Amino acid sequence: MIDRMSRKTLYTGSLYWPTTIGKVKSYPPLGSQHEQFEAVVIGGGMSGILCGHTLACSGIRTAVVERGDIAGGSTSANTGIIQFSNDMMMSELADQIGESNAVMFYAACKHAVEYLALLSGKIPGGVDFKRRSSLYAASSEQDLPKLRREYEMLHRHGFDVEWWTPSMIRSKFPFTKPGAIITHGDAEVNPYRFVHGIAEDAAASGLTFYEHTDITSHETSGDGTHQLTSSEGGSLTCSNVIYAVGYEPEELRGQLIKARLNRSFALVTEPQTASFDVWHERFMIWETARPYLYLRTMKDNRIVIGGLDEETPAPLAGVHSRKDRIDELYQRLTEMFPTMTAPVAYEWSATFGESRDGLPFIGRDPARSGVYYSLGYGGNGTVYSLMACRLIRDMIRGETPPLASIVALDRPSLTTV
Repeated sequence: MIDRMSRKTLYTGSLYWPTTIGKVKSYPPLGSQHEQFEAVVIGGGMSGILCGHTLACSGIRTAVVERGDIAGGSTSANTGIIQFSNDMMMSELADQIGESNAVMFYAACKHAVEYLALLSGKIPGGVDFKRRSSLYAASSEQDLPKLRREYEMLHRHGFDVEWWTPSMIRSKFPFTKPGAIITHGDAEVNPYRFVHGIAEDAAASGLTFYEHTDITSHETSGDGTHQLTSSEGGSLTCSNVIYAVGYEPEELRGQLIKARLNRSFALVTEPQTASFDVWHERFMIWETARPYLYLRTMKDNRIVIGGLDEETPAPLAGVHSRKDRIDELYQRLTEMFPTMTAPVAYEWSATFGESRDGLPFIGRDPARSGVYYSLGYGGNGTVYSLMACRLIRDMIRGETPPLASIVALDRPSLTTV
């Protein structure tokens, strides 16, 4: 039995992505119906829709249940920055789980970006998917040795990277940094359009959706069959349940998860009138400082900048309470790009989850057969969701991919952090 699922406020402010779509497709609630599936995914955000899509397209009769609107949670506050590099450097991860496992994990992230490219190409009208390179800058001279070590390990294992000196950075941008790794093969996307587009594609492949359906209990019979009951008395019976519920750990009996929830801030400018010649190839930009800043451009010449993470989970409510952070973000933008002075158009604060060992939580429930989790904690949530959907499909098929032990909920690395 699970406790009634509580709603969290995952973001506050004005979001940009929902303004890029007119009317989105809606789906009926479960109501008082009683239905049976092979798999049921709880959660209609990025991770849940991707999981439902992959399962349905693999011939597994699947339903996705969302208690609100599809893409109405953290997906709406996602900045659409898609990178194979992670908050935890591969070289740091190697110290934690061994070099071969760290390389395997980073390679899986790279493959996830390729999967996003494949899926994006299936969506009519497009999702503003664009290949980009990233500039990962040393925030200080003290950070140079670890960044150089990261470059050398990435290069040694065949990742498409370059090392840039301060003069090279200065020749391409109106700012300089002590050094930077350039990673190629990253991407940007409109996450809101992507989730709605992939949902429609999945529906065409037989995926069933129930919006505005609140699952209030989960019971398992002696033969391993799961019954999910909604607040309106409807039920779903299945062999496999996948929890893709984002940053709401109390729903998963918090002892399963060793994670912390923070809040972050972001803004989107009005379209810039200045030339982007000063922004080399519209690289995505981030840095070694923690918390770090990140920047990207959009096809309509807006700029997104975010960061300033704080160690408290609740997003700041009210424009005035967020003003100091948003002003600081805007100041950092204009310091780096003095000609980019278009004003702020959208700004928000959002809950941001991180695991203690820097890895997502993907895979089987250690205590319950036929129960799985797709929880993309960290700054690479979209990449983790793309990774999780295929891992979970393979597990449901009875396979145990090598990556599974690295991201499992009971992985050894959680006991050492």
